[in-house]
Amino acid sequence: MSETTADQVGPPLGQRDPSQSPPGSGAAAEFERIYRAQVDAVTAFFARRSADPQTVADLTADTFVQVIVSFGTFDPGKGSARAWVFGIARRVYAAYCEAHSQQRDKVVRLAGRRELDSDQVGELLDRIDAERAGRGLVTGLTTLPALDRHVVELVDLAGLRSKEAASVLGVSPGAVRMRLMRARARLRKTASNPAAETNGGAGND
Repeated sequence: MSETTADQVGPPLGQRDPSQSPPGSGAAAEFERIYRAQVDAVTAFFARRSADPQTVADLTADTFVQVIVSFGTFDPGKGSARAWVFGIARRVYAAYCEAHSQQRDKVVRLAGRRELDSDQVGELLDRIDAERAGRGLVTGLTTLPALDRHVVELVDLAGLRSKEAASVLGVSPGAVRMRLMRARARLRKTASNPAAETNGGAGND
């Protein structure tokens, strides 16, 4: 006789909406688990891109709002929660960059900010300071082709496994491993001989 666990009762995870679930229910508990497991990594992801604690807080909050809104699309059979959340974070940042570059709805965005208290600002400044080296590396990665750059950040900075990074980027795990190996070699070469990259090494791809 097979045992029935709590996770086997009710609709599959991908069909649950945590925003419509009472506290302690399966979907709400799963969202909380994902949030607690990924919030630090997502915050670090944005801290490597901005030194403004308000922007980091807003982008992190926007990401998890999208996680709630999109929760019904999450299929654990297609990839890890970590890869899924990072895919959302990347889209949130891309949308932010587009809006920022075009200065669209600037007044609305500023008016809609959630004001941070001093403790929250302090915590985010600590996180931003901790990611200073990461921001420098992200800047240094601009010499790499875009996909190689994303692979290095997701695997070496965000700590995703090759399979998870492949899921985020929509490529095969083999392609991730190959690009990671090539990108690391190029970065080592650049670090030991900066003139080599300046002389056109990045234009070969």
